Amino acid sequence: MASPEDEVVGDADRIQAVRDTGLTAVADADMDRFARLVSRMLGVPVALVSMLEEARQVFPGMVGLGEPWARTRQTPLSHSLCHHVVASREPFTVADTRADERTAASPAIDDLGVLGYAGVPLTDDAGRVLGSLCAIDTRPRQWSAEDLAALRDLAAACSAELRLRIASSQRELARRGEARARERADVMQQGTRTALKRSQLLLRAADALADTTGLIEVRQRVRELVSGDLKPHYVGLVLAERRQMRRLIDRTGVAPMEYSYETYSIDSAWPTARAAREKRTVIVHSPEELADQYGPDAVAAFGQLGLHTAVCVPLPGTVNSLGTLVLGWAHPYEIDVLEQAVLASLAGYTARAVERALFVDDRVHVAHQLQEAMLTDLPAVDGLDTAALYRPAAQADMVGGDWYDLYILPSAPGRVAGPATVALTVGDITGHDMHAATLMGQTRSMLRQADLDHPGKDPAHIVGALEHANRELRVGSSGTLVHAHLRPCPPPDAATWEMTWTNAGHPPPLLALPDGTTELLHDHGALIHPGLEPSARTSHRRVLDPGTLLLLYTDGLVERRGADLDTLTDRAARILTTHRRDDLPALLSHLVDTVAGTTAPDDIALLAVRVKE
Repeated sequence: MASPEDEVVGDADRIQAVRDTGLTAVADADMDRFARLVSRMLGVPVALVSMLEEARQVFPGMVGLGEPWARTRQTPLSHSLCHHVVASREPFTVADTRADERTAASPAIDDLGVLGYAGVPLTDDAGRVLGSLCAIDTRPRQWSAEDLAALRDLAAACSAELRLRIASSQRELARRGEARARERADVMQQGTRTALKRSQLLLRAADALADTTGLIEVRQRVRELVSGDLKPHYVGLVLAERRQMRRLIDRTGVAPMEYSYETYSIDSAWPTARAAREKRTVIVHSPEELADQYGPDAVAAFGQLGLHTAVCVPLPGTVNSLGTLVLGWAHPYEIDVLEQAVLASLAGYTARAVERALFVDDRVHVAHQLQEAMLTDLPAVDGLDTAALYRPAAQADMVGGDWYDLYILPSAPGRVAGPATVALTVGDITGHDMHAATLMGQTRSMLRQADLDHPGKDPAHIVGALEHANRELRVGSSGTLVHAHLRPCPPPDAATWEMTWTNAGHPPPLLALPDGTTELLHDHGALIHPGLEPSARTSHRRVLDPGTLLLLYTDGLVERRGADLDTLTDRAARILTTHRRDDLPALLSHLVDTVAGTTAPDDIALLAVRVKE
């Protein structure tokens, strides 16, 4: 006797609906795209669009499944966890299939490597569950509310696609009927084409907005998405921030109105503000309706944009609206129920992208503040001209670990008082994120402390002490640096300076000599890394005559994709020689602009020291 679960799975109407989708154990481009989106948004190695037939489950959409299943795109129902979704008509999640009595005996654990499983129903118009959109992890996985919300949103879009395919199949049958049935089918076809376009718009939106990181990028992607199908005259984003509405301005200047009305109260008489505070879609059908229901600022702004019809859709947040997505047309435009639903879903994808962009912007701002706090002003040193420059990467979310430092060391105990020793460093911690910026600050401070705790010791000893602290305290810093000590030579050569330095895997310091030649100080040792065995470091010495210019720099100055490292280094050397007597801050700016350009992909730190003549 069949179990209740088997009766649901084997229901004849459900099986027929699966057939009507036209999907079977053959790759389908749109279904594969849904699987890729699940894998990307939930960070899982395997994702499936699984359809349950009478005796097997098939995967028209698939990513990450191993062989032989990837080739055949099917398994017996004995391997199916998706049948729990079909039978219960509810989402089904398991953190560890081995430990759950409902799944512990499933062959999918050993044969497919399924340990973490989350599946959401894919349904037809009648509510029948045709299969499951599922995320699979090969390790135990605790599924968060955000994971399930994302999976439900994608399943809703996928279900819409399945329903459209079923409707298309039914239309094909209807076409074989009488003329009246064909006429009805033609009407349905037009509606389905429109629905299909809207479904594809949502699918593109989920894909396009999944990897955005900045607010301006979010607005641009939304504009590109809706321009092809809906063809609005204007697309804008207005964010709700502390009872204020702030418009994201298009800096290309195509909408000057945005500068005039950048901010306004969330309680003000704007349709965008009303949509945000009431958390519902607001439609303005005509300029007359706008003038009758809203304030003069809104009327003036819409007039400057030349809008006749507009729809304002709230961006749903966890508690309150994040703001409003606004689309406007210069002519009368009818927004039907289907289009409103599509725009509401688009606003949901946009809201998640906005939340992510705000989070990234906040972390980047904090990291840049940390960097700026570390990059202090240089102290004045008798006999030396000094200057430093830090140029962040052109990409806003690339926070680096580059730094420079210059400080004056106290005299060593027992040593006759004399001219102070100047310590200088340029370094680059591995990584481009908040963690790299934090490690940079720790490394810089540890190096300063090592210099103070080991008076009279040379730079090689100081860097060795830094590495010891890095290993023993498990700080985890890795990267490269040049650390140097400068000290005036005794009389009668007091105008010259002696430089002692050690190089831990860093680009070689560059000297511009008084005779117009340049020299690269190539001597270097291994980079700093807690996993490397400790090795003896070597200090090198060089006398710097009056007029000599020393440049320490990070690799962002001379390393660029598609460009030769030696060529850019030679270009930097020529500029340094030609302009070695120029104002140092101006020289460093010119050097970065000329060698690295204004859109350098990596952070750049420069430190220049010139012996006065």
